[in-house]
Amino acid sequence: MTSPFPRSLLASCAMLLCLATAAFAAERPANKAAPAEKPYITIDAGKLGEPVSKYVYGQFIEHLGRCIYGGIWAEMLEDRKFFYPVGAKESPWKVVGPADAVKMVRENAFVGQHTPEISLDGGQPHGIIQNGLGVIEGKTYVGYIWVKGTQDAGPVRVGLAWGDGAQDRKVVDVKITDAYSRVTFDFTPDKTTDNARLEVLAAGKGNISIGTLSLMPADNVQGMRVDTLALLKELDSPVYRWPGGNFVSGYNWKDGIGPRDKRPPRKNPAWKGVEHNDFGLDEFMTFCRVLKTEPYIAVNSGLGDSRSAVEELQYANGPADTPMGKLRAQNGHPEPYGVKFWGVGNEMYGGWQLGHMPLEKYTQKHNEFAEAMRKADPPIKLVAVGATGKWSEVMLRDCAGHMDLLSEHFYCGEKKDLVEHVRQIPSSTRHKAEAHRKYGQQIPSLKGKDIRIALDEWNYWYGPHLFGELGTRYFLKDGLGIAAGLNEMARQSDMIYMANYAQTVNVIGCIKTSKTAAALETTGLVLKLYRHHFGTLPAATQCAKPLDAQAAWTADRKTLTLAVVNPSLQPVEVPLTVKGAKLTGPGTRWQMAGSDPMAYNDPGKPPKVCFEESKVQGIGDKLSLAPCSVTLFALEAEPAPQR
Repeated sequence: MTSPFPRSLLASCAMLLCLATAAFAAERPANKAAPAEKPYITIDAGKLGEPVSKYVYGQFIEHLGRCIYGGIWAEMLEDRKFFYPVGAKESPWKVVGPADAVKMVRENAFVGQHTPEISLDGGQPHGIIQNGLGVIEGKTYVGYIWVKGTQDAGPVRVGLAWGDGAQDRKVVDVKITDAYSRVTFDFTPDKTTDNARLEVLAAGKGNISIGTLSLMPADNVQGMRVDTLALLKELDSPVYRWPGGNFVSGYNWKDGIGPRDKRPPRKNPAWKGVEHNDFGLDEFMTFCRVLKTEPYIAVNSGLGDSRSAVEELQYANGPADTPMGKLRAQNGHPEPYGVKFWGVGNEMYGGWQLGHMPLEKYTQKHNEFAEAMRKADPPIKLVAVGATGKWSEVMLRDCAGHMDLLSEHFYCGEKKDLVEHVRQIPSSTRHKAEAHRKYGQQIPSLKGKDIRIALDEWNYWYGPHLFGELGTRYFLKDGLGIAAGLNEMARQSDMIYMANYAQTVNVIGCIKTSKTAAALETTGLVLKLYRHHFGTLPAATQCAKPLDAQAAWTADRKTLTLAVVNPSLQPVEVPLTVKGAKLTGPGTRWQMAGSDPMAYNDPGKPPKVCFEESKVQGIGDKLSLAPCSVTLFALEAEPAPQR
């Protein structure tokens, strides 16, 4: 990957992958196969760990690639505010008529740095078009245009074309005045295509100016894609981290509030492309409300300062009689949002991060942010930037009184061996937890404190970008690894309080979208299954490698769940021993399996990988596991009497 970021994201990836590799290498010497073990699973259902936090099923969304724009947000037009000059190679907008018919005017620009002005000569139509729009036959699309023009410019014709024939389009005539006006329109195409085009043309005299445009499916939910939202609701994540990620270290949150059409477009400070600022803090809170989830907002401790962070906090949580609370109310949101989780920065340990500084200086900056934010809103929970090793050690030593959780990140690459590929995720998770236990024993400032891990970025990251920037595909084998990782989080429930899968949509995401469809990846299927059906009280579980098994009671202690990952290409009959519980009745089994570890799902196509649900009358003393599988059992049970 050629990084658009000047300090090179590649350095970040290399470091994170090294951490994962080091953890794995410590577990098993290189080039030595683990000795074969006879398969077994033993559960001691009377020996329980700390409850699994619901927040380990968190998600992370960042302004990067097609995660939000093209994934969550329903806007179909690229660069709708004309960040790039019309006709430039970077612009999705093309000129109709002579190349010089369109010029970018800076004076009194509608939004951003300039506005396209189209000169008309009374002859052939002049204007602009954008191709490559995805539409579905019979589905309605709604939009609007901000436009003005001279008296004799005549009507502006806004059209959607879904083919080359005269009948393959609908056109709306828009009356114009010498002041900008917002005119709405709607189209219902007769064909399905991924190459529809929006046209804005006029054939009068004088000129017209286009402030901005919008086009969305009519079924959008407050600006969000209905198909993506449906899958997000299936995931049922309890918390979402936003807006970054590397993005946050160059982000001015005030760019993303106020009238949406007047918010300035910016070059994404950390990644490729344009930040449209259509999805800001208020939209994120709407997103959380629609999904019935909790927000976790990261503030800019890179190029930002503590004053801006406090203003953002006040905008979110302050009453309407505070300066920022008043601004929020003026923007249509009179009631405070009550955001509990706040992250102070992102990966500030890395040279790729805007505002990076030596650790000794950053601890001072973190404490300054924390003190100012807690003074403004004492009940909030602060997540500090961590990185296993010296950075986390010093942050815990010098900032323990100024944080509630410490962030950790890891990403794993691809291993050719299936077992090794799967094992990376639980090994990396365990490495983080074990390191933090040692910190608790060795760092004096942690005495009497319970600072746990927010594993707020974790995932696999490898392969070609098929779904936009960092839009990698996931396979059956990746789903197995994510399941094993969730098993490990249950085993490390005393240390891991939160885990935010990175990222939710398209960008290394568990959901992938095309222009007109969305689908759960194998990793998303696993996250959904565990969130809805895995227990919350982990029971001591042992198993023979390469299996990865973990049991957990439901909160009411009436159901014993058991999740098993079989990262081999052979079916396995596994002897099962259950202590401390009596299986009292039937249950349910969910299984995701296949003969091809590289099987995957694609949006708009029938799924190749899914969980099959079946009823079981009992599992007895032996389990039958399919090859390359994740299997979860939920069994009626009761704790054995204490002796």
